[in-house]
Amino acid sequence: MTDESPLDAYSATVVGVAEMLAPRVAALRVSGRRGESAGSAVVLTDEGHLLTNAHVMGDATTGEAAFADGTVAAVTLLGRDALSDLAVLRADRELPNPPEYGDADDLRVGELVVAVGNPLGLAGSVTAGVVSALGRSMPARGRRSVRIIEDVIQTDAALNPGNSGGALADAKGRVVGVNTAVAGIGLGLAVPVNATTHQIIGQLVRGEAVRRAYLGLVTGPAPLPARWQERTGRRAALRVVEVVEGSPAAGSGLRRGDFVLAVNGAALGDAQSLQRVLREDAIGSRVEITVLRNGALVDAVAQPAELAD
Repeated sequence: MTDESPLDAYSATVVGVAEMLAPRVAALRVSGRRGESAGSAVVLTDEGHLLTNAHVMGDATTGEAAFADGTVAAVTLLGRDALSDLAVLRADRELPNPPEYGDADDLRVGELVVAVGNPLGLAGSVTAGVVSALGRSMPARGRRSVRIIEDVIQTDAALNPGNSGGALADAKGRVVGVNTAVAGIGLGLAVPVNATTHQIIGQLVRGEAVRRAYLGLVTGPAPLPARWQERTGRRAALRVVEVVEGSPAAGSGLRRGDFVLAVNGAALGDAQSLQRVLREDAIGSRVEITVLRNGALVDAVAQPAELAD
């Protein structure tokens, strides 16, 4: 017998992650035409880049990042992408070494995650929870348009205003997500860090515009009816939760409740798969979408538009 209990091991894990990440997550304050806003940002590279949310920056192009050691850096926006809700900043001075970045594609539902950020102006706050769900997508409504952020991570780690742009890490302290929204009590959402978002982040670091195709579907993984599991050999597909009014998806006749099985003949199993289809070369192209509706297969044809930030 030892004195160590499961709670001791849990606490040790959270403490270790907090010690690794807290010095590398800054309190971010920016001011734009719509006023002042606050959030968080994570050190991204050894060259003074930071990663945050696009919605934290709003229309601002400069701001200030304050670290736990007292370092305060002036930051300048290099680029932002509305669809992924990511933005990259450049600091005017040397920053702490970046944390290790993991791959959200390796996450499993129920896995421990730790959120580090600056909620409600309380710098260096740490909360812990589990991955509640994967492959979510959510609408983010702007002043003149609706955009869809896909493949988000759902967690019950407590998030509050100011956490946006902060780190969501796994039990080894690897950043696997960027906290982006509070959807309700016990319901937080984070943009995943994976191959798809690494490509976007790379473009933002280089100051390149990220052109994205837009369908206007809010989807989430859901189990297929039993007989279709047997017929297709698949357990799940993307279920349409919402079709944005006036979107290419709405014009194609897609409906809430449809199960998206394939795009251009390629089988889909999660929201990230759909996101991978919506690359720049899909803008204005003919896209054939196969869905299961009321027990029958239906083909719809859509022409993705370009997402405007």
